[in-house]
Amino acid sequence: MSGCKTIVITNQKGGVGKTTTCAALTGIFRSRGKRVLAIDLDPQGNLSFSLGAEDKGYTIHDVLKGDCGITAAIKHTRICDVISSNILLSGSELELTGREREYILKRLLTPLHSVYDVIILDTPPALSVLTINAYTAADDLIIPMTPEILSLQGIAQLRETILAVKQYYNKSLNIRGILMTRYNPKYLLNIEAAEMAEIVADQLGTKVLDIKIPMCIAAAEAPAHQMTIDEYAPKSKASKEYARLAKTLYPELVL
Repeated sequence: MSGCKTIVITNQKGGVGKTTTCAALTGIFRSRGKRVLAIDLDPQGNLSFSLGAEDKGYTIHDVLKGDCGITAAIKHTRICDVISSNILLSGSELELTGREREYILKRLLTPLHSVYDVIILDTPPALSVLTINAYTAADDLIIPMTPEILSLQGIAQLRETILAVKQYYNKSLNIRGILMTRYNPKYLLNIEAAEMAEIVADQLGTKVLDIKIPMCIAAAEAPAHQMTIDEYAPKSKASKEYARLAKTLYPELVL
């Protein structure tokens, strides 16, 4: 792969594994020698915490408002470089105004394409100007979902926004697929949810990935230790599946 790849992880439904997936990918890419920047676009700041970014200094909110340059907001953690978030970001819908506001993040990231191999964007569980900015700036889009109907509804509600962004703002956006998380093939509900997800995936012109992240307590424990699952439980099935996902996104990656 030449140049920088920007990956956005998204679903309107909360609690589906977006932040866990972002943290897992950053750890895998970084441990394979890639230069990684993670950007937390969720006002809850969970990715910032998980990656060990201190809750002080400039945040992505300051960058988007124009109060600082983007490099001034980069925090260097043990895991990777991070631009953190906090609750003030929730006001962005009112603050980011004017023409072409959908392209603000894309323009800000352009100078960093020569600095990083991978930029990972964690999005809020809502349709907002932040979400649209993330889609506009991204090369690849992954949609995590848990095998339940409410998670599936979150994707259905995102569908029109994703397709609109692809049509008007970012024609090269590659919808890589739906990623099943907390998946257990022993449960009929999980199998049925995956089958229903295929219908939504088809409407998006994508697929349900054959990579499925199983229920894994280590995935929940790792952020408490500010470790990635690749570090905390490298032999777990979840860690191995996330490594497969990373290689799907970055085929030259050596696992």
